[in-house]
Parts: sequence; structure tokens; C-alpha cells
Amino acid sequence: MDFLTSSTHLHITTWVIALVLFFVAALASKSKGIHMALRLFYILIIITGGALFIEGMDYNNMGMDYGIKFILGILVIGMMEMVLVRKAKNKPTAVFWVLFAIFLFAVLFYGFKLPMGENFLA
Repeated sequence: MDFLTSSTHLHITTWVIALVLFFVAALASKSKGIHMALRLFYILIIITGGALFIEGMDYNNMGMDYGIKFILGILVIGMMEMVLVRKAKNKPTAVFWVLFAIFLFAVLFYGFKLPMGENFLA
């Protein structure tokens, strides 16, 4: 298994675990520990995504596409954090849930469509 394939699998693993932690934290009444673990996974997602972004910059002249995916990924993380922080403060979260869903769909679609993705959408 080459570096690129293992990086892609590591990245997918980190964001799948992060999504599970996010939904658990969103449903739990007291989720401070889960939220802290989720923040660790945010960092891991950004590191592994950054490695894929750097690799993607030279991949078939698709640097801008990988840049867009990177920005969408940061927006997903931002919306996850906004939902949990606003929930903890008992403020409305509906707008952030909608934005989270839109950005998550966009980043998954974009990520799987790009050549270094798992190619589920081909």
C-alpha cells in the first residue's frame, strides 16, 4: 500500500470517527469529554486533509479543486463546532444544522469525485 492510499484511508477513518463523536455529542445532554475528543479529531482531520491537499496540488493540475475541498472541510468542522457550542449555551442551532448538512454533502461529493478519492461516484 503506497503513501497516498494509506493517507486517504487515514483521512476517511478520522472523519468517520469525528462524525460519530459529533452525533453522540449532539444527542448527549452532557458531552464535555466527547466534545474535547472531537476537537482532537478536528486536528487529525486537518493534518491528514492537509497532507492530501499538498499531494493534490500536483495531481493532474487539480490544485484548485483540492483547495475548494479543503475549504469545504474547514466549513464542515466550523459548523460542527457551532452546533455543539450553541447547544451547550441553549441557543438555537437550526441554521447551523442546515449549513452543516449542506457543507457535509458538498465536501463528501467533492472528495469522492476527485481522483484521489475512493471513487464511489464514478
